[in-house]
Amino acid sequence: MTIDLRSDTVTTPDERMRAAMAGAVVGDDVLDHDPTMRDLEEAIAELLGVPAALWVPSGSMGNLIALMLHLSRGDRFLAATGSHVLVNELGTASWLAGGAPSELAWDLAPGQFSVESLRAAVGGAQPYHGLRTTLLSLENTHNASGGTVTPPDRHAELVAAAREAGLRVHLDGARLWNASVALGLPPAALTVGADTVQVCLSKGLGAPVGSMVAGSTEFVQEARRVRKMLGGGVRQGGILAAAGLVALEQIDSLAVDHRNATLLADGLAELGWAVTPPQTNIVIAKVPDLAETLAQLQRIGVLAGPMSGYVRFVTHRDVSADDIKEVLARLDKE
Repeated sequence: MTIDLRSDTVTTPDERMRAAMAGAVVGDDVLDHDPTMRDLEEAIAELLGVPAALWVPSGSMGNLIALMLHLSRGDRFLAATGSHVLVNELGTASWLAGGAPSELAWDLAPGQFSVESLRAAVGGAQPYHGLRTTLLSLENTHNASGGTVTPPDRHAELVAAAREAGLRVHLDGARLWNASVALGLPPAALTVGADTVQVCLSKGLGAPVGSMVAGSTEFVQEARRVRKMLGGGVRQGGILAAAGLVALEQIDSLAVDHRNATLLADGLAELGWAVTPPQTNIVIAKVPDLAETLAQLQRIGVLAGPMSGYVRFVTHRDVSADDIKEVLARLDKE
């Protein structure tokens, strides 16, 4: 049996989710606003503590829509090194949103930068031919650093510093649910002060497709227009929204994924691997030869992936604690 730890996106809908999709009440979302889609969008807005939300096919589209509405052509925006909007979205922040991306190095902890670094990056007044910095893009959890969590006090400090500098704030919360569960806080406690938020339903929560982008009512009205420009108008989207509603009922189960990630990390460390202790459901390990290690894992029926020069394992709802123990047993025989 192959054990797939490449990502928490490889999950498949369970029977309850499939039944909800099959029985969903639907309508033409472009013409009349599909009723099940409306229910999902209202539920997400309440969870995130914002006025409104919009379903989008992917987190990348959600981030792009936010950046397109925040940035004017040539505006500079700031994001932590390795952020998804910088390295995993095919340059659309520049190509389609027209932004000039600038990285903030991790000077506090993996995936984390300080208020001082933010202020220094913004700088003072610029001449007319200088870059105009208008946006800070945050990511919680931070994927490339191993699913690290930004706590609410640090988030608040960064948002306050951004506000002082006249910046808007977008939060890429593709795995915000994981941060919420890890901290034992409601998701809305982690979005305070952000102008816009993107969250994913198909990472960890088991939905087959879909993310949400959220913010003010005015933002979502414009976001719906931009989604259509990008080809994201949906008709009977309630079939997919029904999956999202079931997914929201499974947020607390992410704690199991976190425990399994710790089980995996501890076992790998006992086998001599150089592993960073996980904060959520992502385990990263430094190995001498990344390509060879991934090939070795595949030979023993374990799938993992590369991330920033490390091996990345991601635990999820379709992998049990017994599966993790099986992974460790197979590695122990090598």
